Parts: sequence; structure tokens; C-alpha cells
Amino acid sequence: MAQNPSIVRDPGTRTSRDGSESIADLFKDLRDEAVLLVRQEVALAKTEMSEKMARIARNTGYVAAGMMVAFVGLVLILLAAASGLATVLDNTGAREQAPWLAPLIVGVVVVIVGAVAAMKGINTIKNQSLKPQQTIDSITEDKKWIQNKTK
Repeated sequence: MAQNPSIVRDPGTRTSRDGSESIADLFKDLRDEAVLLVRQEVALAKTEMSEKMARIARNTGYVAAGMMVAFVGLVLILLAAASGLATVLDNTGAREQAPWLAPLIVGVVVVIVGAVAAMKGINTIKNQSLKPQQTIDSITEDKKWIQNKTK
């Protein structure tokens, strides 16, 4: 049986004399590209998850700082309440109210600041998605690309 000389492969090349690649070579290229694509997708997923975890860690710090500040505010409010109760018990005039009124005002302000910081961190964490969206989008595009390549 004679072979058609136009589709016989030249030695040392991947293309036949008419410039087309063999089916085996096309499948090998597709396999190699798919492996590379999977590796790149895994690297993208790792990078994306690292970025998300760093953001969560930072906002967890805001929550912790806010809670510590709120705790200090609570301590000051309790000190003010104790001082105020002592003043009331002593039945003295308005001059005696100053020692408890000042820590009470400071304590309320500190609690408000702490609550705002804590709520900022909590809201940011709640709104943070752990889903690697860039990787999902990229894989969807890759799926379409592979489907087009195999048509």
C-alpha cells in the first residue's frame, strides 16, 4: 500500500509536508497545555486564598482592638458608677459629682470608639467571601477555551 507523500512526516519535525500536525501531536499539545493550565489555576487559587486570609487576619485585629478598647471603656464606666454611688451615699453637693462624672463621660466615649472599631471589623469579615472568585472565573474561561480547542 502506497502512502500519500503529502502527509508523510518529515524526520525531526512535528508537521507533515503539507504543514499540518498529526492528531497524536495535537493531543499531546492539548495535554501539555491542560497540565500547564491546571498548574496555573492552582497557583492562582493559592494566591487568591492567601490574599483573602491576610484581609481576614487584618480585620480580626480590628475586632480584637475594638473589643479591648470597649473593655477599657467598660472598666471606666464601672469605676464611674462606683464613684458615683459613693458620692450619692455621701449626700454631698454638686462639687463632689466631678470625680465620677469625668470618668463616666470618658468611659462612654471609649466604649463608643471601641464599638465602632469592632463593628467595622465584624462587618468587613461578614462581607468577605472565602470563595476564590478569580480562580472560578478563570476556570470557567479555561473550560470554554478547551471546548473550543476540541471542536
